[in-house]
Amino acid sequence: MPRAIWSGAISFGLVNIPVKLYSAVSKKTVRFHQLDSKTGTRIQQKRVNPQTGEEVPYEQLVKGYELSPDRYVIVRPEELEAIEPKKTRTIDIEDFVEIGDIDPIYYDHPYYLAPGTGAGKAYGLLLQALKESGRVGIARVVIRSKEQLVAIRPRDEVLTMETLLFGDEVVSPEELGELPDAEEVKARKKEVDMARQLIDSLATEFDPSRYRDEHRDAVLEMIERKAEGEEIAIQPTEEAPEEVPDLMAALEASIASAKRQSGGQSKDSKAKADSKPKPGASSKQAGGGKQAGESKQSTGGKQSTGGKKAASSNGSKARKRPAAKQ
Repeated sequence: MPRAIWSGAISFGLVNIPVKLYSAVSKKTVRFHQLDSKTGTRIQQKRVNPQTGEEVPYEQLVKGYELSPDRYVIVRPEELEAIEPKKTRTIDIEDFVEIGDIDPIYYDHPYYLAPGTGAGKAYGLLLQALKESGRVGIARVVIRSKEQLVAIRPRDEVLTMETLLFGDEVVSPEELGELPDAEEVKARKKEVDMARQLIDSLATEFDPSRYRDEHRDAVLEMIERKAEGEEIAIQPTEEAPEEVPDLMAALEASIASAKRQSGGQSKDSKAKADSKPKPGASSKQAGGGKQAGESKQSTGGKQSTGGKKAASSNGSKARKRPAAKQ
């Protein structure tokens, strides 16, 4: 069960709603340690002074801000503490904005807000009001000595709090310097229509369970196989795809491929539907089964003995088959 990482209250106007904060994500990453290739021993990282070659003890370390190469300003811990944001237990909502006004690029990390003891009614009031208004609350909160800009919005029956990047933390596209000219990227109307047709042919409802981190799965599978002693064959790297010279031809081929795929899916659905027993079929099958049973009884015991042998043979084969790995 997840543990609350912060507790406080949402404040807007004269309303205070006690809440508890939980992380809304659990990132799945495959982590490796550095080992000595000769002994397999995990190595240790040490802080070493490159001038003396000696290890520097932790209590001797200080923070330094680099002004220019090899020129630093030393900042003491007490100096940082003096200007830290005031630690409060309040999420102060300053504004309510339309959710569509927030570019997704500003979202950073999601959290859940759960109501504190006795705050259920006030919590539900804010949740319902945000749902009906279509707006989100923009607030400030101090978490772990760092001031965060956050957006509070409803998700199903819970309030979420997502940390936002500040405006100067998002790189402007104008700074890239490698974007083509407007005339160079301008597409013809026929090309746009074809692209929209391709988009429509691939359109579906978003279902996050359909998507997995395939690379992480492959890494974990490889690790499991190596742990069991299997030798891993190195596969040749695939060549980079060639640049398509004709954009219209590529669009037309993509649309045709999408139509073939959707046609195949509809055929599969039809085949499944046809395979279902039709009304009245069950009674005929039952009658057929009865006749077959009568025929077996009239032929005598040899065939029934053979049937037992076949059954026992099939049973032994089934027992020898290894169970599939989950």
